[in-house]
Amino acid sequence: MAVAIRLRREGAKNRPFYRIVVADSRTRRDGRFIDMVGTYDPMKDGTNYDVDLAKVDSWIGKGAKASETVASLIRKVRKAQPKP
Repeated sequence: MAVAIRLRREGAKNRPFYRIVVADSRTRRDGRFIDMVGTYDPMKDGTNYDVDLAKVDSWIGKGAKASETVASLIRKVRKAQPKP
């Protein structure tokens, strides 16, 4: 089973809101998912995303592949994180 970390569209018409989910790559975009790892709101100004990096790293360690958009959001979150 191929697992993907991708966006699931929610919200009203012309008011998109996305949940970042882990799902089987064969399921439809807004269908069943395994785990929710974050959110993305393109209509919001400023920081418009929230990603749980611990869950993302866990799923990537298990072989999940992130979509292009989700990968860019993960990079933004890692860049914004304070360095220890």
